[in-house]
Parts: sequence; structure tokens; C-alpha cells
Amino acid sequence: MKDAPLHILLIDDDSVRASVIDEGLREAGHSRITVITDMRQLLRQIVEADPDVIFIDLENPNRDVLEQMFQVSRSVPKPVVMFVDQSDKASTEAAIDAGVSAYVVDGLRKERVKPILDMAISRFNAFHRLREELHRTRQALEDRKIIDKAKGILMKSRGISEEEAYALLRRTAMNESRRVADVARSLITAVRLLS
Repeated sequence: MKDAPLHILLIDDDSVRASVIDEGLREAGHSRITVITDMRQLLRQIVEADPDVIFIDLENPNRDVLEQMFQVSRSVPKPVVMFVDQSDKASTEAAIDAGVSAYVVDGLRKERVKPILDMAISRFNAFHRLREELHRTRQALEDRKIIDKAKGILMKSRGISEEEAYALLRRTAMNESRRVADVARSLITAVRLLS
């Protein structure tokens, strides 16, 4: 999260319910709050607002709203806190799948807003770190496969050892200020074009 004051987007078509969250946020020291009451084209409104955190308050989340939240979590990942009056297991699971960081059933009280906000941000950051780590791990595995394939090509075409093939890839990468995996990928592409 940024050091600047959080920009919090509050989505609720009921102004009375929205005022409870708004008051709780302001008492917790947050003043950059944008309220959306029109649920049409919700994704577009969220993207345009570009908030740091999203609070959405619903009586009972329907599939359309959850699908929009799923689209939001894919296109603009942000901590999302969802307050609902009623829920069931399927709705809870759908909300979590949609990327909701905190799903609060029948717990809308202004004094609860700050701890829920803090928890949602912490949970979102932890999940974001895990997702980044998974991405880096997958990239490293993919790079390893590409490098191994390029080493095999060099070993076969030049009659050199695996160590010599890797040293050649590494030297070329250093000379061209590129990553070893990128040089390996270029070699594989060139071999495909020539064969």
C-alpha cells in the first residue's frame, strides 16, 4: 500500500447503510472516500475511480455483482471488503473466488470498519505476495526448461559438453546484456526457423 492517504471506494445503493461505513472510515482517519450508489456499469466506475480499497455493501450478493467483482479482481487487483446481510455457503465461496479479501455477514457496525479494513489490506497483501512468488517460481521453471533445451541444441550441433553449452549461453547473454533464458529462447526460435 502507498504511504499517501488511502482512497477508499464505497459501493452501496442504500445511502443509510453507506453512511454507517462512511462514518466508521472517517472516525478511523480516512477522508478520501468516493461513494458509488448506481450499480450499473460497476466495473467501469471502479476502474475510473482507481481506489486503493473497495468497500461494497449489499443486502444479498447476486451472481451479477459477484461476477463484476471477479472481473475487478482480475483487471484491477485491490483489497475488497464485502458486507452482506444474508449469505450461504455458495455465496461465501463465490465471493472468495471473486477475490474478496473480507466477507462480513450481518456485521455492519461503524466501530468494526477499521479492524476489518486493516485485516482486508493485510490479507490482500499476503495473497499478492504469494501470487507474485508463484509467478516467479513458474517463470524460473519455464526459464530452466528453455535453457536446458538450448543447451541440448548446442551440445548436439557443436559437440560440446553441457557445462560448455551453458558457458556459451551465459557468455553470449553477458555480451548482449540479456538474460540467459532470453538468449536460449532466441536460439530455439532460430533453430525452428532453419529446420
